[in-house]
Amino acid sequence: MACAASIAIFLSGCNVGPRYVAPVPPAPPAFKESAPAAYTSAPPGTWQPAQPRDAALKGKWWEIFNEPELNALEEQLNIDNQNIAQYFQNFMAARAQVREARAGYFPTVTVNPAFTKAGGGSSAVSAGTGASTTSTSTTKSGGGTDFALPIDVSWEPDLWGRVRNTVREFQNAAQVSAADLENERLTEQAVLAAFYFELRGQDALQDLYNRTVEADRKALDLTRALFETGIGNSEAVAQAEVTLETAEAMGIGIATNRAIYEHAIATLIGKPASSFSMPVKNLTTPVPAIPVGVPSQLLERRPDIAAAERTMAEANAIIGVEKAAYYPTVSLTGSGGLQSSTLAKLFSLPALFWSLGASASQTIFDAGLRKATVAQYTATYNAGVAAYKQTVLTAFQQVEDYLATVRITSQQIAKQEEAVRAAQRYLDIAMARYQTGLDPYLNVITAQTILLGDQQTEVTLRVSEMAAAVQLIQALGGGWNLTALPTPSQVAKTP
Repeated sequence: MACAASIAIFLSGCNVGPRYVAPVPPAPPAFKESAPAAYTSAPPGTWQPAQPRDAALKGKWWEIFNEPELNALEEQLNIDNQNIAQYFQNFMAARAQVREARAGYFPTVTVNPAFTKAGGGSSAVSAGTGASTTSTSTTKSGGGTDFALPIDVSWEPDLWGRVRNTVREFQNAAQVSAADLENERLTEQAVLAAFYFELRGQDALQDLYNRTVEADRKALDLTRALFETGIGNSEAVAQAEVTLETAEAMGIGIATNRAIYEHAIATLIGKPASSFSMPVKNLTTPVPAIPVGVPSQLLERRPDIAAAERTMAEANAIIGVEKAAYYPTVSLTGSGGLQSSTLAKLFSLPALFWSLGASASQTIFDAGLRKATVAQYTATYNAGVAAYKQTVLTAFQQVEDYLATVRITSQQIAKQEEAVRAAQRYLDIAMARYQTGLDPYLNVITAQTILLGDQQTEVTLRVSEMAAAVQLIQALGGGWNLTALPTPSQVAKTP
């Protein structure tokens, strides 16, 4: 038995699984859309990314927008968002599976205390007259008592790394779950920020229509006054009334989208939509200078990339588990305990009994099952490698996409501001010419329509710019870093 134990200890260092080496995908030296050349011809005041020497994004990345209300909402989301809570419990379950797998390192011990008592049968004869009864019994056989306290021990030493690879598999799976949790958290944070700026955009549109309605009302009063003095005509009054009513109707419709975004924000922070409201506030937040860094840093900043890499490691460990099936399984068993006919003698030396044993089993024919299983998980690993590389490529693409979107939208806003100023000058001229009787009121309506359209476009572009900025930060991984991913030993600890 000592020899068998020594062999088991010696072979416990064997691991028939493949050694895992994480692939290193090639990364370009810099993001093309963040190069200085992309901003040399940009109008003054348009957006540019932060310089490399500036601080990188931190954990609470939304604070870069300097919006206290958004900060409070994000803090509440991290506590009460139910999607994040679901992913957290999935992570807790994955951690528990690691501890389940680690139990395979140790023997199984069972105890089965027992008490038995055997007795003989008897016959009885009863006779009675009146109020008295006489009973007699005759014993037919003897009996006995037995007390037992047996303990059984069984153990399969991890000769070929099956248990070790299983533990690695679940450790890697727990790390995947941890990365998925952070990716979900980042997604929910980004959605909340995007909805927040969309809602503020609706407030800006509402303010625009309120100002437009007020200007149209003044224009209607003017047409009526000119009509009463004989300078204007009834057609101009009717045209001004239509313009005002149309603007009022469109202004009322803005409330629909605002309500939808407000309800969505309530759900994100774990509140019923019926009990949540946000005060009206115009969109005035400028897009901050976002630190982009270099592409190679992206591999350590995105939780989805970390999850894809850990998925490969998990698949690699499963191959090791399946390869261990080619080798024999050794089982060591032992039993012992105490047994006595009296409780007083149960804990004495004569009551002690024990036995030891060992066995081995080896599959000699399985019709290619083990080979096919290893091939299956090898293919799964190779698929994971491709998925990892695709995730990295997608990450690079997303950063480039949103860099370009923020930059170009910023330049478009600068031009749109000029268009709004030109449209306002056109309206002022048209109104002056109408007041002096040089032009019909139709020219004023045309100028009003152009101005309102340009102002709407400017607000829409500003909302799009803020949404793209949020998406850029999300593409950069927010404030997450690979150092925040729990280690294999950390996921194995009891929470």
